[in-house]
Amino acid sequence: MSEISQKLNSVLERTQKLVEFAQALQEHNDLLSLENQNVKNALQTSENKCKEVDEKLRILQLAKSFEGTNEKTLDMKQKINDFVREIDKCIVLLKK
Repeated sequence: MSEISQKLNSVLERTQKLVEFAQALQEHNDLLSLENQNVKNALQTSENKCKEVDEKLRILQLAKSFEGTNEKTLDMKQKINDFVREIDKCIVLLKK
């Protein structure tokens, strides 16, 4: 009977160790899950910030393209005005 009692105690001790090990693994898993969630949140924040910077860059590039266009537009308006004056002169000459 003593041998059976010893084996039973051994089984109980091993079972207790397995339960403690399972609890430790569960705690570790919970910590990893929390860390994983934090990393996902940080990634989402970084992606949002990246999108904002990309949008600002696009706006700046668009604004720069308009800067050059304003000067070109003024030049084009001046050329059109010159052409209109010249056409008016030609019309006057044709009327004579």
